[in-house]
Amino acid sequence: MEGEQTADLIRAQLRRMRTAAGMSQEEFGRRAAYSASTISAVETGTRPLDIPYMRRMDEVLDTGGLFESLLRMAEREGQPSWFRPWLDAERGARQLRCFHPTLIPALLQTENYARAVIRCDDLLSDDKVEKRVAARMDRQAILAQPDPPQLIAVIDEGILRRTDESFRGLMAQQIDRLMASAERPQVSVHVIPIHVGLHVGMSGPFALARGADGGWIGSLETQLNGSVIDSESELATLMSRWETVRNEALPRRQSIDLLKEAVTSWT
Repeated sequence: MEGEQTADLIRAQLRRMRTAAGMSQEEFGRRAAYSASTISAVETGTRPLDIPYMRRMDEVLDTGGLFESLLRMAEREGQPSWFRPWLDAERGARQLRCFHPTLIPALLQTENYARAVIRCDDLLSDDKVEKRVAARMDRQAILAQPDPPQLIAVIDEGILRRTDESFRGLMAQQIDRLMASAERPQVSVHVIPIHVGLHVGMSGPFALARGADGGWIGSLETQLNGSVIDSESELATLMSRWETVRNEALPRRQSIDLLKEAVTSWT
């Protein structure tokens, strides 16, 4: 609810600043390259807010990026309360380690893959699905910043081999993204081959973030919620499990070769 309240405040501020600038919705729309009906829909809440729209409003109203910042705040507030400390840790991390036995890690997902995964929750409306997709894509901006964190991702080969013809194009695109990401100097992708069989990582996904101060924080997710891990004993357990899954995985170059072979099977 906090995120929705912030979004309402953004809409009210947009109306106020447009009016203070002496512009009707029609004139404002002409300057912003949007129709008057779109301006009205945004201000009344029948059209969801999005980053491209906010950026354009900032340009027209010369706000110095105010509305984009407010929307990103609203998106953050829309996340579960337990997840917000992890988002802060992720944004400020100097190194990220993530393991997932069943899905591509969120920071390396394509938009189409993320949408397909999020839509698996049939309790979500289309609007909520799209908001979650946008929030997930926004998280990935940390990898494109001038001084990005090092990201080490470990995945299970089974993720790449799910046999469903309806996902053929989606999976080919997703594995292409993994290969492109793995070629970047700050990103490493390691694959645990199927022949490894059972291993401790099959108990569930987890992630670790090291901040600028050298301290670590962990994240666990379940079907219903999740938790942020910061106690020394629990972090030590996660570190031990990380070393186990990392040691089961192939080296970087061999993992890329496996990705190349997997994408061929989808194309």
